[in-house]
This record gives sequence, structure tokens and C-alpha cells, in this order.
Amino acid sequence: MAKTICIANQKGGVGKTTTSVNLSAALASLGKRILLIDMDPQGNASSGLGIKRYESQDNNVYHVLIGEKDIQETIQKTKDPNLHVITANPDLVGAEIELVDMPQREYRLKSAIASIGDLYDYVLIDCPPSLGLLTLNALTAADSFLVPLQCEYYALEGLSQLLNTAGLIKKNLNPQLHIEGIVLTMFDTRNNLSHQVVTEIKNHFGDKVFNAIIPRNVRLSEAPSHGQSIFDYDQKSIGATKYYDLAKEVEQRTVAKTTEQRAQQETANV
Repeated sequence: MAKTICIANQKGGVGKTTTSVNLSAALASLGKRILLIDMDPQGNASSGLGIKRYESQDNNVYHVLIGEKDIQETIQKTKDPNLHVITANPDLVGAEIELVDMPQREYRLKSAIASIGDLYDYVLIDCPPSLGLLTLNALTAADSFLVPLQCEYYALEGLSQLLNTAGLIKKNLNPQLHIEGIVLTMFDTRNNLSHQVVTEIKNHFGDKVFNAIIPRNVRLSEAPSHGQSIFDYDQKSIGATKYYDLAKEVEQRTVAKTTEQRAQQETANV
């Protein structure tokens, strides 16, 4: 069964979509079967993998949420055979309104993913920069959530709100939800403030912070304009190296978690 990871931060401009696209591509390069679900009406994760908006106008995640399409109908292939994507477009803005009166509105995405869980190793969900019904659906569907956090002064602004929301979802909608980790982004080696932020966040969150720190990197910024992940655009860049390191950490944590759960199950059965 696929592990579902929601990539969320209601603060915009923190590298959330960049992380969604490149972590997906990195995990695919490790031989994992990946589905990336774009839940942001801007559709940047979709275009970042080379899928044009008009190519999925009538066949995207919006149609899954409102019940017009089966999720398998909306899955699209990318250049990497291990990486598939379900796209988004501006119609998704309307889903926030249309979902309000729908039954099981918080579980629409979870129910859809359940039907394809055996086809993938990981399902990654790129959330919009908000805590509305779209993000609520994503967190309810997820096993865990990963938070990209920029290495800047206001890095922790809004993080507590996200953690509080996740806590409420865990209590009321998704008891299995837990934090996958915090990935530090936009790190500038020449900036003393960046180093201070890293130190502060690691002191506060401990082993929840991934060791791989994503730097400010021109190649990472250029790749989306070519409709490519960093691995297709420049796999030798420092950005590609760091996202590959992040993917290995995610996989190691997944293996460790699975091993722990099996041990607990065996103990319970004795």
C-alpha cells in the first residue's frame, strides 16, 4: 500500500511546489513508483513536470473531488516511467465552494486514493498555500505531512498554525496522521541569518528536521520554466544532489517506520 505524504505550508514562497516536484522525481530515480497529486489551483507542480494546462482541462483532480471522474482516469504519465501525476488547474478554486455541501467532504481525496494505493510506493500531494478544504482533504488522506521551511527570519511564522490544524485533523478525522519532517529550503551559505535559523529550528524540532538542506540555487529556479524536474534539467547541480539526499532520508524513515510497526504488531500477536 502506498505511503501518502502531504507537502504543506500555508505560507507561500517557501519552496513547497519545488519540493513536491523534485522529491517526487528523486524518489522515482530510486526506483519507487510515485504519484504526485497537484492540489494547488495554480497548477505549478503540473507545469513543472511539462504538462500543459490545456492538456488536462477536462481531466484533473477537480473532477475527482466533485465525483465526475474516477481517479484512474485522471492519472497522466511523465517523462519518467516511475512518476505519474494528477494535474490541477484554476477550476480547483471552485471545488472549495462545491465541496461545502457534499457528503463526506473531508474524505473525498482519501476515498479516491484508496482505490489506487496498491499501484504506487508513494503518493505525494502538493497543497495550496492555505488551510482550506483542499488542504484539509490532503491532510485527511495522508499518512504524514512534510513541511518545507525557508531559512529566513519569519520561517516559523504560521508553522504553529499548521501544526495546530494537523493536530485537530489527527484528533477528529485522521488518527494516523503524523509529521514526516521539516525540510529547510532556500538556504544561503553566505548569510549568517540562514545559519542562525537552521540552528534555531534544529534545536526546537530535533530529529524532525531532515539533514538535507535545500540551498538557493539558480538551476532549481530555472527548471520549472522548461517543464522539467531538476534531475532532467541539471542532475549534477547542488539542488539535484540535495533533493536526492532528501529522498534517501524519506525512504530510510519509511523503512524504519514500517519495521517498527511490524515489530509492534508481532508483539501484540504474541
